[in-house]
Amino acid sequence: MTNFKKGFTLAEVLITLAIIGVVSALTVPGLMNSYQKQTYVTQLHKVYNEMSQALTQYKTDRNALNLKEAGLTSDANVQSFIETYFKIINKCDSWTPCFANLSEYKYMNGNSIGDRAHPKSYTLASGAAIRPMYSLEGEKLINVFVDINGSKGPNILGRDLFFFGIYNNGMIDDFYNSATNAPLSTTIRETVYTENCKSGGNVYGCFGKILNDNWQMTY
Repeated sequence: MTNFKKGFTLAEVLITLAIIGVVSALTVPGLMNSYQKQTYVTQLHKVYNEMSQALTQYKTDRNALNLKEAGLTSDANVQSFIETYFKIINKCDSWTPCFANLSEYKYMNGNSIGDRAHPKSYTLASGAAIRPMYSLEGEKLINVFVDINGSKGPNILGRDLFFFGIYNNGMIDDFYNSATNAPLSTTIRETVYTENCKSGGNVYGCFGKILNDNWQMTY
């Protein structure tokens, strides 16, 4: 009897390859997008942890119960805090060159975030750029812009650019109004995200949304 070896025909192989190609085209971009978002969040969390530890150490070194008592009461004191408690690789007298040019920064809807220039920005050893500014509003003492990868793109608020509020109790959160202390409630954070970060109304809300979603970028 003649022995026949079973195998795939050329047509079957081509169809299988075509199916694999279609599935890859549908799934790979989504996987890459999720991976990039998680990379952003990981870098953001690193800056957050570094800032939290520095604030705690600052209070401890001065036997203070809060940041006002410890001495964070002016731009000069804020700059001294940053330069003492962080590994700085570049100090900039304005937004650039630690950050990219202001014209490059956009909201997620593509609109420009506007003029955010302020003296003294820093590039940390991690490669992140920070711009701290003393801005007393109730219990919030300091505004901090953070670009997690410095002047590199995409330079989009809520992707690699974020806004922190540092409060008198040493906590880092988003910002709602001068009467609200940290930590903000999940409801307030969601409201701030919807009215600002999501719509392009202001720089607030992106960081709070990530806190709400347990350090995941779900937007």
